[in-house]
Amino acid sequence: MSDENDSEDSGKMPVRGLAIWLMILAMVVLVYALVANTTEVAKPLELSEFRTLIADGTIEKASAVEKRGNIIITGKMADEGGDVAFQVRALKNDDLIKELQDNEAVTGPVLAETFMQDFLIGLVPILIVLGLLYFLFMRQMRSAGKGAMSFGKSRAKMLTRNKNKVTFKDVAGVEEASEEMQEIIDFLRDPKKFQRLGGSIPKGVLLVGPPGTGKTLLAKAISGEADVPFFSISGSDFVEMFVGVGASRVRDMFEQGRKNAPCIIFIDEIDAVGRSRFSGIGGGHDEREQTLNALLVEMDGFDTQEGIIIIAATNRPDVLDNALLRPGRFDRQIHVDLPGLEGRTAILKIHGKKVKLAANVDLSKVARGTPGFSGADLANLINEGALLAARRNAKSVRQRDLEAARDKVAFGVERRSRIIDPKQQKVTAYHEAGHAIIMALQEHSEPVHKVTIIPRGQSLGSTMQLPEKDQYTQGKKQLEAMLVAYMGGRAAEEIVFDDITTGASSDIKQSTRIARAMVCQFGMDPEVGPQAFGENEEHLFLGREVSRSQSHSEKTAQLIDERVHLMLQGSYDKAMEILTANRRALDTMARILLEQETITGDDVDDIIRYDRIRPISERDPEKAAELERMAAAEAEEERLAKEKEEQGLFGDDSPPPYPPPDPSPA
Repeated sequence: MSDENDSEDSGKMPVRGLAIWLMILAMVVLVYALVANTTEVAKPLELSEFRTLIADGTIEKASAVEKRGNIIITGKMADEGGDVAFQVRALKNDDLIKELQDNEAVTGPVLAETFMQDFLIGLVPILIVLGLLYFLFMRQMRSAGKGAMSFGKSRAKMLTRNKNKVTFKDVAGVEEASEEMQEIIDFLRDPKKFQRLGGSIPKGVLLVGPPGTGKTLLAKAISGEADVPFFSISGSDFVEMFVGVGASRVRDMFEQGRKNAPCIIFIDEIDAVGRSRFSGIGGGHDEREQTLNALLVEMDGFDTQEGIIIIAATNRPDVLDNALLRPGRFDRQIHVDLPGLEGRTAILKIHGKKVKLAANVDLSKVARGTPGFSGADLANLINEGALLAARRNAKSVRQRDLEAARDKVAFGVERRSRIIDPKQQKVTAYHEAGHAIIMALQEHSEPVHKVTIIPRGQSLGSTMQLPEKDQYTQGKKQLEAMLVAYMGGRAAEEIVFDDITTGASSDIKQSTRIARAMVCQFGMDPEVGPQAFGENEEHLFLGREVSRSQSHSEKTAQLIDERVHLMLQGSYDKAMEILTANRRALDTMARILLEQETITGDDVDDIIRYDRIRPISERDPEKAAELERMAAAEAEEERLAKEKEEQGLFGDDSPPPYPPPDPSPA
């Protein structure tokens, strides 16, 4: 249906454009004719003077026309300065008409102009101008709001199954949400199965989750799986500058849904129209509130009909109105969380099918190094890996491309163009070496993955950790180890240079946040005890009301500050102790970083244990042999591809798309 409309529009648009251009051309010609006729001022003559000039031969040619009971004679006469236009206006007289018709100097018969001719001559320019304005304004209004009379019409788009079809096979990492949505699909296909025992399907389903977790993709999968009409609309499409337009669009949307019931209506970013009506002082009576009221009534009011299922998505459920979230409207809230390890692996496999991956790529290893990544982040990672491989003219995307893409997405692009002073680079090397040594020597710390002094984003260097598994809770010992690791950079600067720099500002900020959370939220301090303390802050229009919350006394606040200070100072002292005891490893690691710029977690372990980096054959013979086999396979692959290019073999025995180079010298 949409294809037919598109074909009709494509056939009409050139005709409309041609009509507009023809009108513009007619206007230009008309204006030019009017200007050309009025630029030359005619000299008025009396009838007697005209007769005298004709008798003298001064006027050789003239023309006469009868207009509104008058005879108007126009022409040119010879003068000292050249030809001069003249005009004679006389009352209608039969003798005068006969005299002019008999005179050879007056060419053509005397024609009478009727009232209709005058009317048409004056009306045509007005019609052309009005028609031009009509086409211009109507076209502009159609493109902006589909016409002035359709402001209140719904902008919901009806999706077809054959256009950009997405199914549950294309969705991974949200298995629980997919199962609940599959139940809705089963109900739409066989409603009697659920109604046999008196049950009814939920009227509304709210998808809640962080950005990029696949809420909209899940809705697309539902449209691909369902055999019912699927309408898609954004929450911002309801809000307009005209009061009442949003409510009218809501009513029209549900009217379309009733005509196509059973159907699914998907509202993306519903927080744009479903915000709480009680935010601020006294609420309000604006366009958004009227739109929300219309939505509430249509979802569960006096005149509701079954067969319409509302699916909405948002990442801000805290700002939605309570009346919108109650049972009967949005009966279910499905949380679409960030994917776990298995979910990330499955997502990478789905997006990996779109690019050419090397045979030895281990996507599970990539997934293990991407905790906290959403589905959109993982899709971006695969795409960045393909771009990096194409940049170096590779035939396939390899493991190193994906690892480089992960570092780029997580930590930013390498900024090798930044010129750093050698002294600052040395400070950065010791700073990152301090982090790495403390992370490697602590029992409850995550293993080190990579250490680099190449600037990325806003940082001059980075020490990256690779978790062995996903963690949903963190213990006190692990958080304390994180605090000591954060203080490692500042401690290394003070030990080596007897000075401190601003490079540890981000470390101090993160460690302070963790320490305060341990005291105020997690109840991990023995002096304060297992209590939760809120922040002393003001909430302005960010929820329900304007308020200022302070859940503890000033004495307790002072105690919290003291315990946070002692916790951070203790972590710093422990970092100083560890690095002082391992000063030799600190110096060696900083020197190697200045030489190589980047080292791995295995290199960090070798430096701490052996004061050097062992070759891969000595560290892990099996891994060295595997790397040799991989390198040989990649070299053989490149050799075969090069031979095919030189011989013009492209699989289908077709000639190459470009002529072979001329082997003869230039």
